Amino acid sequence: MSDIVRTVRVSGIAWEATDVFSVTLAGLDGDTLAPFDPGAHIDIELPNGLMRSYSLSNPDGRGPYRLTIARDAASTGGSAYVAEQLRPGQTVRISDWRNNFPLAEEAALSVFIAGGIGVTPFVPMAARLNALGRRWRLHYCVRTRDRAALLGELEALASQGAGEIVLNVDHEPGGALLDIRGIVAALGPQDHVYCCGPAGMLDAFRTTTAQEGVEEARVHFEYFKSNVEVAAGGGYDLVLSKTGRTVRVAEGATILETLLAAGLDVPFSCEEGVCGACETRVLAGEPDHRDLILSDAERRSNAVMMICCSGAKSPSLTLDL
Repeated sequence: MSDIVRTVRVSGIAWEATDVFSVTLAGLDGDTLAPFDPGAHIDIELPNGLMRSYSLSNPDGRGPYRLTIARDAASTGGSAYVAEQLRPGQTVRISDWRNNFPLAEEAALSVFIAGGIGVTPFVPMAARLNALGRRWRLHYCVRTRDRAALLGELEALASQGAGEIVLNVDHEPGGALLDIRGIVAALGPQDHVYCCGPAGMLDAFRTTTAQEGVEEARVHFEYFKSNVEVAAGGGYDLVLSKTGRTVRVAEGATILETLLAAGLDVPFSCEEGVCGACETRVLAGEPDHRDLILSDAERRSNAVMMICCSGAKSPSLTLDL
């Protein structure tokens, strides 16, 4: 099962930019939705049966929740369904909010790098830094200016606090790809840097921060789609510490598929290692990490793993299940 916990009503849909729209979700019968931390996301169960994860883009961190979504031309039924069929008044089910992309509030300067719809988590982050009187800078990359969703809102936040917007339009005359290396090289020793966007941008960001020697604690990133292959080699055992059971992961199967087939009720959502819903404690053994959430240090510790996509390098894994 997923970690879906409540039913909410679609209270509004607004177009934000070319192929980008916001969906507002409100509690039923005056039910209040829990305040959330900047960088948080929720899972939404769509009426067509699909499950999707979206960042919360409310600047105030309170409900109703706002999801700002890009209609993907290659959509497999998520963003296309929301854009074409979801309407105000309908109900959907959502998870509690979860945060794999928290804001480090103590930074001297917070530098945000957003690619397209990756801008959404930076709206509540900017608002929070304004409230704290902290400096921030957003490098916002879009192909064309008409695709810069929430730009006016972000510019207002910048003018209200110690913020700055640097708009990078790739496809305008004279436009060029963002100089990630230059941005990273200019960081001060107390600055933190964040990136959310397409996989290619994130891969370049992570490579550059590592090459420039930026401490892991000051580097933050969030993928909204996985580009890695899940571990489905099988050939190892899962020891379930709470039940005492041992189950075999067969060739071609994932840990999640094996556990579900064995009748276990475990939380999951994205099934590609980007949402964190299936995070599970590892008590023994060596995971084969395939997620896009854990830092290098967290991977080396082998304390937790994402069971939807990761596997095992050892003959067995003992899980806190």
